Amino acid sequence: MEVVITAVGPDNVGLADPIIHDVTGRGANIAEIQMYDHDEAAVFAMMCRLHLPSSQYTGLVETMRAIGQTKGLEIRVWSPEPHAECPQLAICATLLEHTPRAILEAIRTGHLKAKPVVLISNRRKCEKLAMEYGIPFECIGDAEGVADEAAMVRVIDRYEADYVILARYMRVLPPDTCWKFAGGRIINLHHGLLPSFRGLRPYHDAYAARMLTFGATCHFIVPELDAGNQTIHQTTFSVAPGTRLEEVIRIGQQHNEPECLVEGVRRVCDREVQLHFHRVIARSSP
Repeated sequence: MEVVITAVGPDNVGLADPIIHDVTGRGANIAEIQMYDHDEAAVFAMMCRLHLPSSQYTGLVETMRAIGQTKGLEIRVWSPEPHAECPQLAICATLLEHTPRAILEAIRTGHLKAKPVVLISNRRKCEKLAMEYGIPFECIGDAEGVADEAAMVRVIDRYEADYVILARYMRVLPPDTCWKFAGGRIINLHHGLLPSFRGLRPYHDAYAARMLTFGATCHFIVPELDAGNQTIHQTTFSVAPGTRLEEVIRIGQQHNEPECLVEGVRRVCDREVQLHFHRVIARSSP
């Protein structure tokens, strides 16, 4: 079975050794390993993707828990296999309902084979949406919308989400959160075409560049913001010369962005693609 191990914690010597020693001792085949050692922040992070017999999984989880306690690391062991037919999604949103609603509706109609286990937000605007679709709502923001990043991680863990869907969640995830769910577990919708239009105002930037074609990008999250090399799906729409910016944004938010995100999430849930060394590749048939 495929397994992803992530480890994050204060930097020190010999942190990776017991993890690698254990998985190789189990006869695991390591398909990918990445390590981050940030001296300025004194943070260590590691992601390891491997394949091992399913009979070894429970023992691996228990051993990694013990190593985490000994080394002072947050270690997560995750596999896409248990929920392969119906992955569990934590959907994150802020103010706009179009994209999270599109995901929930695609699940309701059966177009998207997944289970929404929680709707997370730094605002309460989308709480009614969660109630409408009968899923738990967790607000992890204060009165000004500042997110409690640690609380977000705890919620994702508590609901045992396989994938985290950033459906116009308008907060930048800190690097340590990205590392904790590394390996292709965080999927983001960017409301512009990457890599050309990054940042928080891609519609405005494209409009200022006199573009007549606008778009959205669904991509895997890695610690580098909107790096652009992790594209899962992109959609575009064109407008006539002289179209007002407000109309461009309306079309993008109500129609193009939801379509882009749903198809991108479907490709991941149907196991058509995966992230491998920060590149999106076609997933090999089992």
